[in-house]
Amino acid sequence: MFDKPAFAGHESVHHFFDAKTGLRAIIAIHSTARGPAAGGCRMWNYVTSDDAFTDVLRLSEGMSYKNAMADLPLGGGKAVIWGNSKTDKTPELFRALGRAINSLNGKYWSAEDVGVSVNDMAFAAEETKYVSGLSTGKAASGDPSPVTANGVFLGLKATALRAFGTDDLNGRHIAVQGVGHVGAYLCGHLAKAGARLTITDVNTEALEAVAKATGAAIVAPTEIYDVAADIFSPNALGAIINPETLPRLKVKVVAGGANNQLATPEMGDRLREQGILYAPDYVINGGGIINVAAEIAGAYDPAWVEAKVQRLVQTLGEVLDQAGTEGRATNRVADEIARRRLVAIS
Repeated sequence: MFDKPAFAGHESVHHFFDAKTGLRAIIAIHSTARGPAAGGCRMWNYVTSDDAFTDVLRLSEGMSYKNAMADLPLGGGKAVIWGNSKTDKTPELFRALGRAINSLNGKYWSAEDVGVSVNDMAFAAEETKYVSGLSTGKAASGDPSPVTANGVFLGLKATALRAFGTDDLNGRHIAVQGVGHVGAYLCGHLAKAGARLTITDVNTEALEAVAKATGAAIVAPTEIYDVAADIFSPNALGAIINPETLPRLKVKVVAGGANNQLATPEMGDRLREQGILYAPDYVINGGGIINVAAEIAGAYDPAWVEAKVQRLVQTLGEVLDQAGTEGRATNRVADEIARRRLVAIS
């Protein structure tokens, strides 16, 4: 474990197995320097346990950076459940997850992520108080996806401003990968702004619903990288900017809500060399965790959430501007700022 590049100095990693429910879960805590670790729970049918392990480590580190860049009193953590989210879910499975989270005594707070819904986490909340993103309770605000999507939309506009000289998206062609919780809401914002959309997803039902609502064109998942567009917006899984996909991109901007979009940090350098402006994922997609932080604080305040999202968009702009002035990749600049914020408070 300690030799893996993705380990990245994690404080602790916890494996959980429950024979009765079939739960196979990993909770990774990267940092508690700024406060309790917080990050969503993902359910995915990984090919191997090593894939699940690497994913949770990368996601957890990303949450430390995301929470630091959003200036939240939270550290970084993440949970993954190894299983098929369409066939393996049961209330008891998520109650077992709740007990696993509770055993960490508040060092980790969870919410929804890919493959996990508000209703799923409600079952976990029956066994622990360290769950947010709920639809009931004193500080509940429901699914944080709309807030994430709004932040991505505003961040996409800020990135477009620097790439094209205007943040007006009317007539802009945007290729959107993933129309799940965040992607679907984002497509709604983009369509309202007058953008022309080309979309893809492995979920054909969701794909058709978004296409009907927005007038978007549909392409196969493997074809989205070849779409000649102004902006590519990844909103599904990570590591999609890699040596195989990068040469196929025909865009000027990459800006979306997916976590860990770069397969390696070097992909950020390659994007810059290719003339593509990249919005670092953990900066542009921090709206959801801001929403979650308001719940964790115990008194949900929509005005505070909105102000934090607006400040995060300013932070993204500062990262983009600094990278442009210094002639460096945007992810390198963002990483340095995030690490400084973690060190300064530890």
